[in-house]
Amino acid sequence: MAYWLFKSEPDVFSLEDLKKSKNQTTFWDGVRNYQARNFLRDTMKNGDGVLFYHSNSEPLAIVGACEVVKEGYPDFTAWEKGHDHFDPASTPDKPVWYMVDIKLKSVFNKPVTLAALKAEPRLAGMQLLKRGNRLSVMPVTKEEWDVIMEMST
Repeated sequence: MAYWLFKSEPDVFSLEDLKKSKNQTTFWDGVRNYQARNFLRDTMKNGDGVLFYHSNSEPLAIVGACEVVKEGYPDFTAWEKGHDHFDPASTPDKPVWYMVDIKLKSVFNKPVTLAALKAEPRLAGMQLLKRGNRLSVMPVTKEEWDVIMEMST
């Protein structure tokens, strides 16, 4: 089992939106970074844990935990002309972008803020906290996952 952090701006798609989704499940579309795409396409497996992070919000925080319930498949929003995620280089025959499906597992009683993450010495090496890291999908270690889950209660 692997662990991940997914960033989403709450005004685009929030944890509350996921809670309201059918079966509290959604596809994670719109990732347009090759490294993040490779994680979605090649590495994520059913059952992997996902931390749901609200970015571009106040406060910046991990607000819940999810699970990958469908492994990587082509992101069809790249083929929809007029869609925000449209990419003419991606076609059904030669998809460029991929997505996974996630299901909500828990809403944190206490959101784990970016400030709290930075203040926790056990998370000093976390990719999210590294200078210049802008990935919307990134790996999290089992140890980091455990610390964050502890901080969320």
